[in-house]
Amino acid sequence: MSAEPPESGHGDSARTIRRALAGVLAFQLGLAALLFLGDVGRGFSLPSTGPAAPGLDQPARPGDQTRRFAPTDRPARPDGAPMPVRLQLERDGDDAATLRGEIATGDADLIARRIASMDPTPGILRLDSPGGSVSDALAIGRMIRRLGIATEVDAQAICLSACPYLLAAGSARRAHPAALVGVHQHYFGENTLLPAFIAVQDIQRGQGEVMAYLSAMGVDLAVMQPALLTPPDEIYLLTPEELQSYRLVTSPWNG
Repeated sequence: MSAEPPESGHGDSARTIRRALAGVLAFQLGLAALLFLGDVGRGFSLPSTGPAAPGLDQPARPGDQTRRFAPTDRPARPDGAPMPVRLQLERDGDDAATLRGEIATGDADLIARRIASMDPTPGILRLDSPGGSVSDALAIGRMIRRLGIATEVDAQAICLSACPYLLAAGSARRAHPAALVGVHQHYFGENTLLPAFIAVQDIQRGQGEVMAYLSAMGVDLAVMQPALLTPPDEIYLLTPEELQSYRLVTSPWNG
């Protein structure tokens, strides 16, 4: 007697996870080859493709979503405010706070202390960050989810690189259609003299942690595909439709 076919929803989820895992494996194998060449050549570095892409100040549309990226880059703000080199947390109204700046190593502990000192705890956390330390972003994200804080990205804000992990942590999350939310490969440093097998072990461990985190936050792991296909010196800007389909946002922006 033949077994009953699995439910379509479960099958779609399994296929999505398999595709994400296949993408991660392909990326790791390619990077392992580059690292091996670096060990041999002692001067080899990851290829740069950034100059071929337009800058962040150029509008994106479906099919034209890759832009040059550096942590110090951002479109000009109307108020002329520069991007802080460390995360800054400021109260923004009675029930909101803004988290702005690059995510540096050690910022998770710093932000945890500052949020703990806020009374009352903000219900909404507005994000404006070019990313930075992945491990710190994941730690901050777990705290955001534990406290039940919602996340959002305003019209003039950016949320790039590791910042979408903060967005994903919100109990509810939304992004203005004009906001820049983007993903790419993580930075792994430039020491190509590190033995390839050790470097790839670290990459596998890090990617596994990221995938477990996204799954726990309810985000579709298929978002890893454009991330893994985009080199670190570029950023793939997600459309509002992609943000919803990957479940990085849970509701549309309505004012």
